[in-house]
Amino acid sequence: MTILLFSLLSFITGAVAPGEPQRAELLFVGDAMQHQAQLDRARELGGDCYDYSDCFTYIAPEITAADYAVCNLEVPLGGGPSYSGYPCFSAPDSYAQALKDAGFDMFLTANNHCLDRRDKAARRTLTALDSLGVDHIGTYHDAAQRDSLVPFVKNINGFRVGFLNYTYGTNGILPTEEAEISLIDRAKMAEEIKKTKDAGAEITVVTIHWGVEYVLLQNKNQESMADFLIDQGVDMIIGGHPHVIQPMKVVRNEKDDKDVLLVYSLGNFISNMKTADTRGGALVRAVIERDSDGTARFKEANYDTFFSAKPAGGKTNFTVIPSWMPEKIPSAQKAHWQLFDRGAQRIFDKHNVNVPRKHK
Repeated sequence: MTILLFSLLSFITGAVAPGEPQRAELLFVGDAMQHQAQLDRARELGGDCYDYSDCFTYIAPEITAADYAVCNLEVPLGGGPSYSGYPCFSAPDSYAQALKDAGFDMFLTANNHCLDRRDKAARRTLTALDSLGVDHIGTYHDAAQRDSLVPFVKNINGFRVGFLNYTYGTNGILPTEEAEISLIDRAKMAEEIKKTKDAGAEITVVTIHWGVEYVLLQNKNQESMADFLIDQGVDMIIGGHPHVIQPMKVVRNEKDDKDVLLVYSLGNFISNMKTADTRGGALVRAVIERDSDGTARFKEANYDTFFSAKPAGGKTNFTVIPSWMPEKIPSAQKAHWQLFDRGAQRIFDKHNVNVPRKHK
C-alpha cells in the first residue's frame, strides 16, 4: 500500500523514491529547416495541407523520452497561400505541428531567418505556436511583450529552469513594425540572465545562434561569448546556426563551483542541404539533478547523431533517422550517412570534453 501511494504521489508531483536523486533530462537539437524540396514533397504527399507526418517517426521516441525537448525553428510560419525555401523561408503550420507531435516542447525563434517574411510573419509565427500550445522564446510582438514574457521559467520535474534565446542577427533585415528580436547584446543578456535568476530559476539555459556557417570548430568570438555567459552564472549554453556540428564540452565554473554544459553547434535537425557535413546533426541530452543539500545542478550530458534522409521513392518523405538505426537509412544514401557520421565522430572524438556518445 505504501509503494502504491508513493507511486501515485510521484505521478502527481514529480517526487522521487526515498534515496533516489531528483532528476530531469533535457534534450536539444539544432536547426529545423524547410527548403523548397521539403515543401514540394510535403505538398505532393498532402496537398494543400502539407504532410510532414512521417518525417520524425524514427526519432520521435527519443524526443518524447526526455522530460523537455527543444528545437530551433529556423523558418517563419508565414500562413500562405505560398511558401518558400532558401533564401527567404516561410513554412506551413503543419510543419510546426509535426515537430510538436514528435515531442518537442519548446521552439526557439531567434535566428537569422526569423524576419525572412518581415514583421507580419514573425508575429504570425508566435500566434501559430501559441495555438499549438507549445513554449517558444526569442522573438516577440514588440518590446513590451518581451519585457512581460522574459524571464521564461519552466517547472520541469520539480526543477525551475529558465530559458533564454538570442541570435547574432537577421540577415540584415530590420523590423519595420516594431517586432522584437532577441539579439546578442552583452548588456541586455546580463540583465535578462539576472532577471531569470531573480525569478527563481535554479538552472539557467542560454540558447544562442552564433558562429560561422559550415565551419566544424568554434571561433574566438564564440569562445569569448561562452566565457561571458559562464561568468554570468548560466548552467547550459546550447548553440546553433553553422548547419554543421561543433564540439561539446563540460566546463568548470570555479567561481560558482559548478559544471556548465557548452555546446557550440548541434548542426541541422532536418534539411535539404547536400554537402556531407550538413546532411545530419546531433542531439544532446543534459541531466539536471538535485544534490543532497537541495541545490539543483547540471549533472552530465551525452550525445547522439542522426541523418536527414531524402525521399527514397513511393510515399517517403524527408526523414530524420537516428544513427543507431542504420537499417532504416535508404541503401542509396548509406554512403552519404557514413561520410556525415564519420566526420562528426572525428570532431567529437578529438574535441569533446566529458560529453560521450550514448549509442556506440
